[in-house]
Amino acid sequence: MPGRPQRSDAAEYYFKYIDQVSTDDVVSVMEDQLDEADELFSHMSEERSLYRYAPGKWSIRQVVNHISDAERTFGFRAWWFARGFEAPLPSYDQNVAAAGAQADALPWRAHIEEFRSVRLGTVAFFRSLPEGAWARSGIASDNHFTVQALAFIIAGHFTHHAKILRTQYL
Repeated sequence: MPGRPQRSDAAEYYFKYIDQVSTDDVVSVMEDQLDEADELFSHMSEERSLYRYAPGKWSIRQVVNHISDAERTFGFRAWWFARGFEAPLPSYDQNVAAAGAQADALPWRAHIEEFRSVRLGTVAFFRSLPEGAWARSGIASDNHFTVQALAFIIAGHFTHHAKILRTQYL
């Protein structure tokens, strides 16, 4: 797998996630984040997982659901581009996804298991990518992305939200 994404590999906005990843081995970071998530989520009870730190903010369940949904979205984009599809992909509206998920109605344990399952699939996908696929690219949400950048976005997005959970929710 190649090193770090270049500034031309994704829109500048996404570097707030990409820059959260401090090493070039992004797949190992994703694997390590499974343990980090287990540790972080184990400190939250069923009741606490419904906590919102302010009115209008997502609950912990909604944040974890969002992490899983965003990972699916970025992972699908990576798969699409890696496999050579050229059609642009549509935008992803996190608020539409959050409203449709009804995350607070699901047990906390279900969110933990879902994140773990999604992440294991993501790791397996990136581990199996042929070397040349990492540089493939396409358009999603009217922005250019390389497969490599999407991998870093996935890992950095988790880091971003894990920090928010630790500072705002716990």
